[in-house]
Amino acid sequence: MLLDNSTFPSHAELNKERKVIGRKIKETKRGKHFYANQSDFSKVNLDLPEKYRNQILCGDSEKLLEQLPNNCVDLVFTSPPYNFGLDYKDGGDSENWHLYFEKLFRILDECVRVLKYGGRLIVNVQPLFSDYIPSHHIISKHMIDKGMIWKGEILWEKNNYNCKYTAWGSWKSPSSPYMKYTWEFVEVFCKGTLKINGNSSDADISGDEFKKWVYAKWSIAPERNMKVFDHPAMFPEELARRILLLFSFQGNVVLDPFAGVGTTCLVAKKNSRVYLGIDNSQQYCDTAMKRLDEILFM
Repeated sequence: MLLDNSTFPSHAELNKERKVIGRKIKETKRGKHFYANQSDFSKVNLDLPEKYRNQILCGDSEKLLEQLPNNCVDLVFTSPPYNFGLDYKDGGDSENWHLYFEKLFRILDECVRVLKYGGRLIVNVQPLFSDYIPSHHIISKHMIDKGMIWKGEILWEKNNYNCKYTAWGSWKSPSSPYMKYTWEFVEVFCKGTLKINGNSSDADISGDEFKKWVYAKWSIAPERNMKVFDHPAMFPEELARRILLLFSFQGNVVLDPFAGVGTTCLVAKKNSRVYLGIDNSQQYCDTAMKRLDEILFM
């Protein structure tokens, strides 16, 4: 059966979509973020207990997060191990994929629980192309199934053109070409509502930064000091800074359950946020605390 293309709406530019007459009414009719409309998240937000404020904790994130009350964190920003087989100090970066995602989802579920109503959960991840595992899609589906609202996706362009020297798969053949990427994905989710409350005086993002960063392709060089901190997969401070300034207020609580050597916590401290970092490597935790202590002498 042939489909008549005239029965389908034509492609519209973003600006035209924004200018649709009665857009709000039509969004309601369609069922805006319908998948999250039945979520039963509590709207009662609590304070993070004092003993967890501005701390780096060493241990299993799943078990440590279980000790936190519901709705006590404003922003979760993290980059979980990618399961590439990288040389983390605690090992375990080449698990069976089912076991990997089962553990990751238990930790992310705890992050959703401790996140405040209106809080944001933001995950930086790169798919493992050699295994054809679209981690960013799998994580997004799980978050949507949990009732989280997908707010958007940021492309972190790393400009890492060294990949052009890698294999192409089936050279000059459609048999099985290997796709190469110079970017990673940053998935942004909201709990319960797209809007968070905060005082305008506690917003520390400039007008120029705001205009630039809401275009969701960020060109940021990768971290250059990974050997210095003996960690194989750090993201740069600038990535964390943009996330924190664009999605949180000064004084907000920022959680990283895969803290590594503490970049998220470091940026939180530099920008007047409360931090809580968790990692299961004592070496990484020690490095993170050392980096945080050094801020006092800058």
